[in-house]
Formats: sequence, C-alpha cells, structure tokens
Amino acid sequence: MAAGAKRVEQLDRVVIRFAGDSGDGMQLTGDRFTSETAQLGNDISTLPNFPAEIRAPAGTLPGVSSFQVHFADYDILTPGDAPNVLVAMNPAALKANLADLPAGADIIVNTDEFTKRNLAKVGYATSPLEDGSLSEYAVHPVGLTSMTIGALSELGVAKKDAERAKNMFALGLLSWMYSRPFESTIRFLERKFAKRPDLVAANKAAFQAGWNFGETTETFAVRYEVKPAKMRPGTYRNITGNQALALGLVAACVRSKLPLFLGAYPITPASDILHELSKHKRFGITTMQAEDEIAAVGAALGASYGGALGVTTTSGPGVALKGETISLAVALELPLVIVDVQRAGPSTGMPTKTEQADLNMALYGRHGEAPLAVIAPKSPSDCFHAAIEAARIALTYRTPVILLSDNYVANGSEPWLLPEAGELPDLSVSFASAPNTEDGRFLPYLRDPETMARPWAIPGTPGLEHRIGGLEKADKTGDISYDPANHEFMVRTRAARIEAIDVPDVEVEDADENARVLVLGWGSTYGPIGAACRALRQRGLPIAQAHLRHLSPLPANLGEVLQAYDKVVIPEMNLGQLAHVIRARYLVDAVPFNQVSGLPFTAATLESMLEDVVKNG
Repeated sequence: MAAGAKRVEQLDRVVIRFAGDSGDGMQLTGDRFTSETAQLGNDISTLPNFPAEIRAPAGTLPGVSSFQVHFADYDILTPGDAPNVLVAMNPAALKANLADLPAGADIIVNTDEFTKRNLAKVGYATSPLEDGSLSEYAVHPVGLTSMTIGALSELGVAKKDAERAKNMFALGLLSWMYSRPFESTIRFLERKFAKRPDLVAANKAAFQAGWNFGETTETFAVRYEVKPAKMRPGTYRNITGNQALALGLVAACVRSKLPLFLGAYPITPASDILHELSKHKRFGITTMQAEDEIAAVGAALGASYGGALGVTTTSGPGVALKGETISLAVALELPLVIVDVQRAGPSTGMPTKTEQADLNMALYGRHGEAPLAVIAPKSPSDCFHAAIEAARIALTYRTPVILLSDNYVANGSEPWLLPEAGELPDLSVSFASAPNTEDGRFLPYLRDPETMARPWAIPGTPGLEHRIGGLEKADKTGDISYDPANHEFMVRTRAARIEAIDVPDVEVEDADENARVLVLGWGSTYGPIGAACRALRQRGLPIAQAHLRHLSPLPANLGEVLQAYDKVVIPEMNLGQLAHVIRARYLVDAVPFNQVSGLPFTAATLESMLEDVVKNG
C-alpha cells in the first residue's frame, strides 16, 4: 500500500458522510475511518444517524443509515454542516442526503446498485447518474459491489459475504484519498472476525482492493492530507459520549472509594453505558439488567441505602416510569444518579434521533415538591467530567441528580485528553458511625450546617437504627409526621438544600467585551452555538456566549450576567424550555430559537439567525 506518484493537496478540514442501507455497515465504516483519523492527531467530531428499525426495507429512504465525520488541523466544535464528500451506496442514500451537499461536493456512488428496481423504490424516473441532475457536483461512479466481488473471487468466499465486504472497499478507497493510516483497521478486522478466518481474509482483501483502486485509477487524480491539529500535550483517545460517561462513573467509583451499582433496563440510546460499565467489575462495579425501568431505579436506590453509589441509566420514557422512585429518593435524601440520554419524543417518539425536550421533566416531573439537582454535559468528552460532577453533588448533598445527556452527545465522538488520576476530585464520604446527640440518640435528619445533608447511616450499624419510607419525615427524628408546620418546614428545607449546592459561576466568552447580544445554551448546543459565534466574530460582529452545565441549581451569578446584555438568545432542541425558566426566574425577555427535527442545529443556521439579531436587534 505504498504511496504512488499522484499529486497531493493540503486541506485544513474535510467533512465526509458515508451513507447506505442499514445492512451496508456504514456505522462500522465511519467508526473505522474516525479511528484512523484520530491516530493522525486531527481534531474530529462525528454524527452517526441511523433508523430506529432493526432492518428497514432494503433500498428505501427510511432504511438509510449514515455516519458523518468532520476532521481538521485546528480545533473544531461540530460534525460539520455540509459534507464535502458523500459516499452513496445506493439510490436511496443519494436521494436522502443530496439536499445537504454544497455545489462542487464529491459524490462517490456505487453504480452497481443503480438498477431500475432500486431507482423506482425511491421515486427516480431516470437515473440521476445519466440525466444531468448531478451536474453541479463532482460525481465519481465506482462499481463498489462488482469490484469487491472480483477482488475476492480467488478466495472462495460466498457471493453474499463478498457483497457485504463492499463497505471495506469503500473504506480502503477513502483511506487512500485522505492519506489515513491502515494498520489499525487491519488489526481490527483480525480481531472482529477472529473466529472466521475466511471473513478476515475477505475484508482485508476488500480494504486493500479499495486502496489499490484509488492508487491506480485515473478517476482520482489527487490525494489529500490534513495535518494534525495543535492540541494540548497529553494522551488522547477517540471516545463517544456514552463511553466517556461510563468511564466517568468508573472514576467516581474509584475516587469515592464506594462500590457502584448500576440498575438499568436496555433502552436506546442509553444502553451502551450499561454495556461499557459491565466491563469494569474489577473496580467494584456491579451492573444489573433489570426486568423493567421501575425495578432498575428501585434497585439503584436500594444500593444507595446500603452504602453504594446508586446509578440508573435510561432515556425519556424510562425517566417517566422512574418518577415515583425518584421522588422517594428525594424524601429519603439519599444519593442517586439518574442518567437520561434524551431522544425525540413524546412516547416512543424517534428513538435514534436527538432532542433536548426532557428538561421540564427533569426539573419538575415528579409529584409534590420534589426538587433535585440537574446537570448536562456539553460534548462527548465532557460526559466524563459531568458524570464525576453528578456523583460529587449526589454524594455531598445526599440528593438525586439527573444528568441530561442526549443522543447527539451520546453517539457522537471526539478526542478526549486522558486526565491524570490525581487531578480528579476526591469524592470520599463519611458514613455515620455513632449516635449524633449528647443523650446518645441517632437523629437521621440532623443536618450538616454547611451542606444541609443528613447523615448517611449504613443499615445494620449498631445504635443507628432509623425509620425509612415514603411518608413525610419529622425534622431530625425521621419519624412519620402529619404535622402541617413540619411538612412545610421539610418541603422548604429540601428545596433550600438544592439551592445550597456549590456550583461554579457561569463563564462568558466575550472576546472584545463590547457585545450587546448573549447566546445562552445548555447541553449539546454548545458546539453549534460556539461555531456560529466564532464565525460571526471572525467577520467582525461582536457576540457573547455562555453555556450552562448546572441547570438546578443555576449558577449564582447568572442573573447578573443576563442583565449585562441588551438581548439574550437561547437556542434549544425543544420548544423553549430553558427560555421559560430564564424568563420566569430572572424576568429577562429571553428570545427562544427552537428546533425539534430530531437533528442537531447546524452552525450555519445559528449563524444566520444570530447575525440578524446582532444587526437588527
């Protein structure tokens, strides 16, 4: 696979989208290309996009699966708005993605799939490869299927298995085009198909055939290179949000010196956290796949009662089912981390599409006055630190914490700088070990004056017997109480305990300190907002950006920050849930900008909207 004499051009960034049928292996292809790119030291950001159906009808628009990867020689914030290159494995993939392409984009099409039957499935009366409708693009017709079958003809591989290897042919071609290393992909194939030597040989041969095709054909006269990005020194790995969140929980387990228990019921897009955590039993982690969502959170809360760090992972429908037990955790004042990887709703909604519409449920979605802490990571790698922060708050303040990730963050990936273990916060806790009154009694609701947290007493500790349950507790003693004054006191005390949580001030990015418009975001909108604001500043338009990790309690300085600007704009992937909170709490006429398409904002969409706000007020 040595390099040939073809011309090499330097690029600063590229966006590639692999698209095909659900069975064409586009997620695997994109993931391998991303891994190759990470090895070169480029900054990367990815966007997997696939249907919820396990196997939608082949060759149809609902069955199209895609994987977009953006890589560059500088810091990037999003997976890119528009692909520079589209690899379309069939007519459906072409039609589903064509509208996203800018003029001049490269389209590599698998001509073998452009049959009359496949064209008719997606409404093409004539082939777009022949009718001139693609004239504004650089189209590269390649018989990916037939060339793969030909390359494997001497290996004795069944035709069906040979056809399935066409994604490796495409990966080999793109790896050649963009000067990606190939050794890791070869090792990956050897591991993945270790029990099937014939498939190892087939996929390796297909990959090499794609590389060699790029090297020898006249169709591709140029190779491209994207130099490594200038990044902080250290060891990096490519990581998805779900992987980072799971490793953050592992770190919290180690730094708290507590066993960690995960009770979970499989649900898209949170299941990968369960899969990842189950690999780390050696750190004192126990994972349980429960029979339903209610059992999962009940087991997690029981683990916390027994002295573990209880965690449950789910998506929006699961949080709805867990509501009563979360309220029980509020009343018991025990640590519990609830991870909600949001997806498009309501009801089953669109399980593989993204949304930020669970904020209201996280803040208010329980019966009675049941306040708790809510935080949200801003990017895939930030999920690691958000998980540790969720554990810190839960353990320190004896409260449930909802961590609001979403499908975009959970399945997207980016480089993650591995932290030094000693730099992670100390999450050690002290359990109650003796009576806490002068007369030798144990009062389970006698509070720490600083954190307002009650003592955490492990069941079976002599002398610390106390009552638990969902009925209202009497102050200090924890006895059942129907006293009106006590109930009001406990309700207000639980609310005050959440407001007492120590969270950092919100930071504002205002390069020239003369902006009059502030863009306020939370969660995964960080990347598109940041890219849009960066583009506007480069064009000389002043604009400020602030981003919230802590949504309950809100940062103490947020009101002061909001009042410093003439206009506050809040982009969200919902119908304005944070905007409603900001308006109600701070009496600021925040301008919502909302999208609920199942896809993240593009930076271009936000840039256009924000430019209008900055110029016209």
